[in-house]
Amino acid sequence: MGVFQMSERMLRDKILPVLSAMSMLLAIGMIIFYLPDMKGAMGETLDMSFRIFYFHMPIAITSYLAFTVVFVSSILFLRTGKYSYDILSRSAAEVGVIFAFLVLVTGSIWAKATWGWYWVWEPRLTTSLALFLVYVAYIVLRQAVDGADKRARLASVFGILGFISVPLSFLSIRLWRSAHPLMFGDTSGSSGGGLEGTSLQLTLLVNVIAFVLLFITLVVYKMQNEMMEERADEIRASLD
Repeated sequence: MGVFQMSERMLRDKILPVLSAMSMLLAIGMIIFYLPDMKGAMGETLDMSFRIFYFHMPIAITSYLAFTVVFVSSILFLRTGKYSYDILSRSAAEVGVIFAFLVLVTGSIWAKATWGWYWVWEPRLTTSLALFLVYVAYIVLRQAVDGADKRARLASVFGILGFISVPLSFLSIRLWRSAHPLMFGDTSGSSGGGLEGTSLQLTLLVNVIAFVLLFITLVVYKMQNEMMEERADEIRASLD
């Protein structure tokens, strides 16, 4: 048991952060130095919209992953009553909200470079905003409800119901007419979302891995902090 705990602590404190940092450095380096220059049909440079896409898409995928974790762990909490699942839910939600916000920021930069406006009320951007607001509401709900058990159960129900915003955001450009490139399947390259060529696909894959590793690292540390706070609260309660 002691060896297992030492291995788990080494993975959490040393290996995972190093892997996350190295993969992020590699991903950023590939976007800056490895991707080829992209030109439009009229010969204009599409470098900004082309390169920001390789941040924007992996961040979006990671935000979907984060809220999927909230959905699954919320179900598991309601089924088992184990508070470790509730801690995972709120940790993933708080980290996921950061990624959802970055989706809006990078999406706005991409929109400015591509369409000339920072914000366009098109389906993907609009549903991404709705997704962000749903999980902000999830976090606000957790802070507004008193009582650990009541808070955990209400948040779990909200986390399950709110998950509908994830497939709605992902499928929005297929359900409604949109100028936004498809997350998968658009190989035109003209709008910054093209995935033709080994260098483009490899860069995208490395960036997805890097951001997922970053997400996992942040959630692990967040869960550790939450567990330490709960133990501190238990100690304080026993002393009162």
